[in-house]
Amino acid sequence: MAARRKKTPAVKEAAPSEESAAEAPAVEEEQPQEEEQRPDDGRRWYVIHTYSGYEDKVKTNLEHRVQNMDVADLIFEVVVPCVDEIEIRDGQRRTVPRKIFPGYVLVQMIELKQEDDTSASSEERMRSSRAWYVVRNTPGVTGFVGSGQHPTPLDETEVSSILRQMRSEEPRVKVGFALGQSVRIIDGPFIDFIGTVDDLNLEKGKVKVLVAFFGRETPVELDFLQVERL
Repeated sequence: MAARRKKTPAVKEAAPSEESAAEAPAVEEEQPQEEEQRPDDGRRWYVIHTYSGYEDKVKTNLEHRVQNMDVADLIFEVVVPCVDEIEIRDGQRRTVPRKIFPGYVLVQMIELKQEDDTSASSEERMRSSRAWYVVRNTPGVTGFVGSGQHPTPLDETEVSSILRQMRSEEPRVKVGFALGQSVRIIDGPFIDFIGTVDDLNLEKGKVKVLVAFFGRETPVELDFLQVERL
């Protein structure tokens, strides 16, 4: 008579008690951090050459062409990189824009695909050709910056650096004289004295002038507005 097998009792997995569950550290889901940079949507920054002194006119002309030719979906922004500068002329202080890259303009547009780019669709190549035509044939534009006939887009870090410089840089004082140059004092107790520039403090807008008194040179600190170049 065959022996009966003893049934092995099933071992039930113990459910965690409320106490042990309470002791277990809660795992917080990591929230994705918002990226500062705009996601890649196919936009690129290109640099175009212009005739010297025509940067602002080229910007205006190109913006008008974008509107009139209905290509706002191809060309998005035109920027003349510049910073404010404090200029002193005829005893007057005024703020004027100074171009960071004279003769150049930045254009944000779709990425330009080449005719021989097999990875691009025919529609992409057609849109690129139209965008290139609109920019290149803008009055005052002499060409794109790039290798040969291929415009080269700027690196995003370069663009960020330029735009940050435009936004954050404090106005600098531009003076019409330099160290060792002769100047005339036009205001204050030393008016009409002639002296030599010994030091310039651009941050404070001060100049130290060596003025001759009784055969000796004496340093006098003045405001930029109190002197003029001879």
